[in-house]
Amino acid sequence: MRLGLGVLVLAWLLGGCGKGNAPAASDAATTPKLFPIRVQLDWFPEPEHGGLYQALAKGYFAKEGLNVTLLPGGSNVLVTQFVATGQADIGQSATTQVIQAVAGGLPVINIAAIFHRMPTGLMMHADNPITSFEQLNGKSIMARPEAIYIPYLKKKYHIDFTVIPQNFSSTQFLTDKDFIQEGFFIAEPYFLEQQGAKVKWLALWDSGYEPALTLFANTKFAQDHPEQLRAFLRAFIQGWKEYLEGDPTAGNDLIKKNNPKADDAFFKFERDQIIQNNLGKGDAAQGEDYGTLSLDKIKGEIAIMEDLGLLPIGKVPLEKAATVEYLPGVMEKAKN
Repeated sequence: MRLGLGVLVLAWLLGGCGKGNAPAASDAATTPKLFPIRVQLDWFPEPEHGGLYQALAKGYFAKEGLNVTLLPGGSNVLVTQFVATGQADIGQSATTQVIQAVAGGLPVINIAAIFHRMPTGLMMHADNPITSFEQLNGKSIMARPEAIYIPYLKKKYHIDFTVIPQNFSSTQFLTDKDFIQEGFFIAEPYFLEQQGAKVKWLALWDSGYEPALTLFANTKFAQDHPEQLRAFLRAFIQGWKEYLEGDPTAGNDLIKKNNPKADDAFFKFERDQIIQNNLGKGDAAQGEDYGTLSLDKIKGEIAIMEDLGLLPIGKVPLEKAATVEYLPGVMEKAKN
């Protein structure tokens, strides 16, 4: 979850463009031969969903025998619950949120990466003297109270700070030069700078807190339909690579049909930020590529949550939290 798009998001919510009213994107060719898959997004359609929309627009899902429907999200959409209860088959969320859902008994599992690192950070005005996490001691920060990085930062840096519950508005930030607020640094700067604010960030991954943005599946759906899930991931990865390395026009055009408030300049800004921060392709030296999921990193996230007392030790085994068996090439490698 992120601050959102400031005034733009509030306009969406006030205008009734939440999940219940936003149109869903679906393959045009709907025939009995195509296997239906519903994907619940975590936010309103934008470039972070570009791989899914590109695959849909270019017919990559249909070529794999799938009829995929993308369900727009928003600040009030509980993605893990929707997938766990079968209202969707696949969802988009952070690895840590899926781990917490598994700990709560929900039948969900991480299956592929969208972003290898979440672009979450603490944003401040450019002239704020804070330059390190240690200097957050005694400050107030607007953030999601349940965010795992809060106890993580406090314990790692031996600091304490007050948390103001996130309200997904930029109003207080714009009026208070000392305000500190959680956000996505691939999104918020675009809108804040349009309103005259100069922004700097403490990127949470610099603290060692490095969850990924993933696709996750309903566990029973994955077990019952492994070939369809592999086909889905093949098409998604093809679409994601093309969206970031090729011409994103097809994906963007479909996103705009499902997001009436679309801003072409913002789409370019966010896509450029995704590319510049290497969020989609990842670090080849670490074995990352489009879609690949690092089980070692997820194991580390579980260990952090256990160390913070947020998970009982052993409550969530790695194999319950994530799997790579549905990623392209994994089964073939296992056979050889």
